[in-house]
Amino acid sequence: MTAAGRRTTAQRKTLAAGALAVALITGLAGCSGSDGTATKGAQGGAGTKKGPAAAPQTVPRLIGDGSTAFTGAQPRQPVWQKLKPGETPPQFVVFSWDGAGEDSQKLFSHFRSVGRKYDATMTYFLSGVYLLPEEKKALYDPPQHNAGRSDIGFNDTEGIRATVRELRGAWQEGNEIGTHFNGHFCGAEGGVGTWSVEEWKSEIKQAKSFVKNWKTNSGLRAEQPLPFDYDKELVGARTPCLEGRTNFVRAAAQLGFRYDTSGVNDQIWPKKDLGLWDLSLQLVPMPGRAFQTLSMDYNFLVNQSPGTTQGDPNQREYWGDQMRDGLVQAFERAYKGNRAPLVIGNHFESWNGGTYMRAIEETIATVCVQKDVKCVSFRQLADWLDAQDPDVIAKMRTLKVGEAPAAGWKTFLASQPAAPAAPATAPAAGVAGSAADAAAPAADMPVPAADAKQAERR
Repeated sequence: MTAAGRRTTAQRKTLAAGALAVALITGLAGCSGSDGTATKGAQGGAGTKKGPAAAPQTVPRLIGDGSTAFTGAQPRQPVWQKLKPGETPPQFVVFSWDGAGEDSQKLFSHFRSVGRKYDATMTYFLSGVYLLPEEKKALYDPPQHNAGRSDIGFNDTEGIRATVRELRGAWQEGNEIGTHFNGHFCGAEGGVGTWSVEEWKSEIKQAKSFVKNWKTNSGLRAEQPLPFDYDKELVGARTPCLEGRTNFVRAAAQLGFRYDTSGVNDQIWPKKDLGLWDLSLQLVPMPGRAFQTLSMDYNFLVNQSPGTTQGDPNQREYWGDQMRDGLVQAFERAYKGNRAPLVIGNHFESWNGGTYMRAIEETIATVCVQKDVKCVSFRQLADWLDAQDPDVIAKMRTLKVGEAPAAGWKTFLASQPAAPAAPATAPAAGVAGSAADAAAPAADMPVPAADAKQAERR
């Protein structure tokens, strides 16, 4: 036996921790992407102070089996300031991805590159079973289903290795890692819309467990850990098929989540629900049609090629242009109007020949470069909202979709109270919702569009 082979367990752990510290500190300082390119510095601009270009030199601390590690504050986080009296709010845009994982399409790594190019941070909602190998599927015990059942399957070793690599790099670049839970069960037969608060808590606990134990479950012990404590990192989610929001929010509020994005909203300023920011998807224009649809690739799909993800090839370019133009129109009416954050949801899918991926990339390139626009993660948006006076948010909520202040922002927000009228963790009181709010369907009901009443299904 070699000298290395005779090392004690304690010695091996000490050596591994030292190597980990060097590797993680180096990786965080460089913020290099999966293609080896360096990322840009922290977000700045009006209303922010530039955050650190690299993580503080904190010695990484392994957590559990070493699948995750505490490495200090996340890099590239903006430091938000409270709006000054009369100041125009930034235009926030959130691009988010459901079931984020890296496969042969390499869309996760591609959109990380897009984010770096346009200084856009995003939210990646990870499906926990993407870090669980097929041979270990029995570890998943979903509510109302047999152990080992998942409607989106599981992963293999190389898929887990690739997904962890992208998650690691995405977080180092300032992006958020949320959750899309696990088995993606929809519908009346045991779907998430039928789950109790306690069943949601079980699903959340298991989603965390698969992230915190991916090394043990996959056998990939030589890989670097994810550079964050997932118990602290995880603060928001989107439910499968946008179902089950009511009981999920109740569970999430008890678990310390900060936001939910599982409902259907108009493009107005958000409010809190049980202490969570309601940052749901929004109704946006569908050019050439007499109705709006939900701000998600799937919902454009079901209005364009109902019943199939591989529709007429001759229509695909038009369909992509239609989605891009609808999202840009939604952006323009907020940017020139009430400045309400625009929330967009997507999937790493090549539906209809990848036309929706092109549409999203072109939307990012169009909107994220404009003055006073902040393309941020949900967590960063929640940070900004929490930094503001609740009465100011409440006043901005009185502006309807696309409605700019009649006398301009300088007059509209000229005077602000010296102190918050309500705790930052409580919903703004006494603010009536719009007529559209009152008429909107329940957030867990799949009604995104007039002639294709289906919600996000993946």
